[in-house]
Amino acid sequence: MRSILLAGLALGVLSSGPALAQVKMGVGAPITGNSAAFGAQLKNGTAQAVEDFNKAGGINGEKVELVVGDDASDPKQGVSVANKFASDKVKFVVGHFNSGVSIPASDVYADAGVVAISPGSTNVKYTERGLWNTFRDCGRDDQQGQVAGDYLADKYKGKKVAFVHDKTPYGKGLADETLKAFKAKGGKETLIEGINPGEKDYSALVSKLKQNGIDIVYFGGYYTEAGLILRQMRDQGLKAPMMGGDGMVDRELVAIAGPAAEGTLTTFPPDARKKPAAKDVVAAFKAKGIDPEGYTLYAYAAAQIFKQAVEGAKSTDGKKVAAYMHEGKPFQTVIGPISFDKKGDITKPDYVIYEWKKGADGQIGYAGNELTQ
Repeated sequence: MRSILLAGLALGVLSSGPALAQVKMGVGAPITGNSAAFGAQLKNGTAQAVEDFNKAGGINGEKVELVVGDDASDPKQGVSVANKFASDKVKFVVGHFNSGVSIPASDVYADAGVVAISPGSTNVKYTERGLWNTFRDCGRDDQQGQVAGDYLADKYKGKKVAFVHDKTPYGKGLADETLKAFKAKGGKETLIEGINPGEKDYSALVSKLKQNGIDIVYFGGYYTEAGLILRQMRDQGLKAPMMGGDGMVDRELVAIAGPAAEGTLTTFPPDARKKPAAKDVVAAFKAKGIDPEGYTLYAYAAAQIFKQAVEGAKSTDGKKVAAYMHEGKPFQTVIGPISFDKKGDITKPDYVIYEWKKGADGQIGYAGNELTQ
């Protein structure tokens, strides 16, 4: 009798086992460094998605474990993060943010059977290499650059336009694509300059812009350098506006540039916070004191896509999940329906131009300030 009871107890322990198996989802992002504000966006978006998934029973009944990797916007550190994710059996990665990090990291993921969706890497090369595992739920530099280049050619016809970039794959790539579109519509650049990111003194650049009588500066790069250049432009009496891309879209731009940020133009997708599908998620963020600006909801959407793809493929195997994502089926997300082409790009990219203005609260921001072209 005792042996039967013990056997029964042992069976009970074995059958109960762990409460739930776990699916590991990573977020690779610049948690520290010059792009840390974007790292916070990716981390916040993914963490909220994982929390919501687990409240609703996980993915296919399995709990989701979030693993965070700090790439510090550095390609070598990004590869280290990717290798660590692979050794930790992370199946899916939301990230990375910087194109210069995402490109080498994605090679590691391809070898390790890991699927990655970048919410913010716009460099064309990222999805042009034919990798099976590489996706993004944002647009590309050639699409974003087309919008900016057309605007500059139309609105600054006959004016002196300078193109400045930070020499990174993202910054230079975006500036090159914008310049290409600008020239295709008859524009002629006055100046092309590259800067070294991380520097604090850009007075030599500003002096050159002044000497050339520049009417507008197009900047390919991130908010840190953009803010410093803007502030130093105003300090030297140069009133020309700055135009740039999604790498400038964070409130830290204003924290760095101060009043000089007013009048800045940036390209970015339509504000996801206003979309009906995002209403409940936005409310959850705001209840925590978080404004889900920039790429926060794009990170949340990337996690949603992974969940739906795993459920659709009925597998957590990377290649099966990626194959399902490549089929072109629409995934329902907080930023709207998303489907991918064979390269891993979204099929309906959309960019608009925002002007950073002072609102009723006295704060400078871009929300609600879309320009009609």
